[in-house]
Amino acid sequence: MPETSIKQIRKRDGTIVPFEPVKIEVAIGKAMAATKMGSPDSARDMAQIVVNAATEKFAGKTPGIEDIQNIVENTLMTGGYPEVARAYILYRQQRAEVRRLKQVIGVRDDLKLTVNAVKVLERRYLLKDNEGNIVETPAGLFRRVARAIAAVETRFDAGADVKALEEEFFNLMNRLEFMPNTPTLMNAGAPLGQLSACFVLPVEDSISGIFETLKDMAIIHQSGGGTGFSFSRLRPKGDMVRSTKGVASGPVSFMKVFDTATGVMKQGGKRRGANMGILNADHPDIMEFAVVKSDETALSNFNISVGATDAFMAAAAKGESWPLINPHTRKEVRSINARELFNVVVNNAWRTGDPGLIFLDEINRSNPTPQLGKFEATNPCGELPLLPYESCNLGSINLARLVIDGRLDWQKLERLVGITVHFLDNVIEANVFPLPQIEKITRQGNRKIGLGVMGFADALVQMGIPYNSEEALHTGEKIIEFMYEKAAEASVKLAAKRGVFPYFKGSIYDLPNGNRMRNATVLSIAPTGTISIIAGCSSGIEPLFALAYVRNVMEGTRLLEINPYFEQVARERGFYSADLMEQVAQKGTLHGISGIPDDIKKVFVTDWDIVPEWHVRMQSIFQRYVDNSVSKTVNLPAEATPEDIARIYTMAHQLKCKGITIYRYGSKKQQVLNLAGQTPKEAAEPAHYITVESEYAGGCPTGACPF
Repeated sequence: MPETSIKQIRKRDGTIVPFEPVKIEVAIGKAMAATKMGSPDSARDMAQIVVNAATEKFAGKTPGIEDIQNIVENTLMTGGYPEVARAYILYRQQRAEVRRLKQVIGVRDDLKLTVNAVKVLERRYLLKDNEGNIVETPAGLFRRVARAIAAVETRFDAGADVKALEEEFFNLMNRLEFMPNTPTLMNAGAPLGQLSACFVLPVEDSISGIFETLKDMAIIHQSGGGTGFSFSRLRPKGDMVRSTKGVASGPVSFMKVFDTATGVMKQGGKRRGANMGILNADHPDIMEFAVVKSDETALSNFNISVGATDAFMAAAAKGESWPLINPHTRKEVRSINARELFNVVVNNAWRTGDPGLIFLDEINRSNPTPQLGKFEATNPCGELPLLPYESCNLGSINLARLVIDGRLDWQKLERLVGITVHFLDNVIEANVFPLPQIEKITRQGNRKIGLGVMGFADALVQMGIPYNSEEALHTGEKIIEFMYEKAAEASVKLAAKRGVFPYFKGSIYDLPNGNRMRNATVLSIAPTGTISIIAGCSSGIEPLFALAYVRNVMEGTRLLEINPYFEQVARERGFYSADLMEQVAQKGTLHGISGIPDDIKKVFVTDWDIVPEWHVRMQSIFQRYVDNSVSKTVNLPAEATPEDIARIYTMAHQLKCKGITIYRYGSKKQQVLNLAGQTPKEAAEPAHYITVESEYAGGCPTGACPF
């Protein structure tokens, strides 16, 4: 770029920033790539002409961005590139529409996020005044959170440089390299102050116990958390109740009470409640439980899973008799064929997506504090087996931001793991717990944290690795093994300064050479949902759900979104066009679309290109090193069979997953992703493009995983 007397430029909001001529060259280059005209040299030549013209017109002055853009258009038109000029004009119009939509939403976007990210922030996260007016920007939100989480540092170090730590925490989020779970973003530094997403509550076999738990659930939902329950302690339907001489109504009936209560709650005024309901496979009411969601109006605020033991899975494989035990008397009431029960579970999952399976023996083999009791339940999305009243705060590192020139930056990942473990341990201190029992076992007990990842699929495509490949499994294993090693090291370092978690004695670490941990657990793979939308990356460890699609950003407004890495490659390799992106948005896969190189088709695979076994294998790879659990959905095409699901459930148990969830496309009336030409049952009309709702980021297409 030539020398220019223009040193500054005025942005649309009036702020003055340095003038960077290289941005003009980049913008012209993109327009030329989109029209398949020109070359890097011609883009450089056109940019030089623009800078010369701007220097002559605005010498000694400060032009506005639109002044420079007008010169770009004129230069391209008169320089023999009218089609490139039109592409550049179209891009300007699209950017203007994005700015208009953000104004409609009412958010001053100081981070240049997507329209959908801004809408999600407006709906859920940004603070508002008493009249409902937004009073902070996205960067302001991150500053609020960073300040609140850093402020507790002086509890451990009176001389701590809290301001420097706040800046470090702020940069994690501001650079979109890490996001804590939703309640932390919503409530840190705000009056409510409840920062955890995940809770498990006990359900005791008494009316007073059941309704005490119901009250606790409502308090947690109001504060922004989700709840998990095992209803396996409740006596079966028809069992005698001695105190009243009546008969019990059974666990499913009480689940419906919990579901109704959840339906009238609106968590913190910002999101609906969510629950996990578990019933053990040996409960006498297990058949009723397994089919309860065949009626799609039933338990709409619950994910449900059957608690399956190794013994049950073995009996199902052999078709053996399976005893059903009354939890009140501990006596067998009758027996059924285990394979028949397994098939009922499978067939109902095929019809509705529920129930999944929780492998009870597997989750308890990994229980870090067995002296405190057994795991019976998990949080709503299954990534956290927890003891009664336990909670856990989560956060996810954005792997998409760690790939540089096709390689993962391991040094940066190590640094991020260290500081995010520190962040999450501070969250426990900053947290205002909704119940004293929760505070006791969380802050004064096990201090569990759940650091995970998002953007895994985006990282793979940047490294040129297909998701459905042995190389992807190997890469995933290297990443999560490395993260566990570094997270454990970070927890040990914190323990040296702050002390081990209070329930350390008797834990699996209480050995002569055991790690003296600050936190009983350190890793968890969550579905990420809205936080991955804010970060602009793929969800959790899910594959890409589409490369181009139409998103319903808000009522009456739909926007075409294109995977940025696919778009970049398409432009660099010269096969980008608006028509091609439209085809991709219609098909949901690159297969069958001409003009795309085979190596690109191989790398840019989506959910619909991947056979189920790859999903399960990837989940099991991550589970090897995750001390909590892994939330993942095996998405299946509409034509998948019950036999496919049986094979997936069996494979997940054999590969030592802690749980398994599937979803067959179209098996629910309501879903947040619709393929072109296909609809869920009873939908009004087929979609012309892949369409998704504003808060869908990948994984479960029913909208049941908002955490």
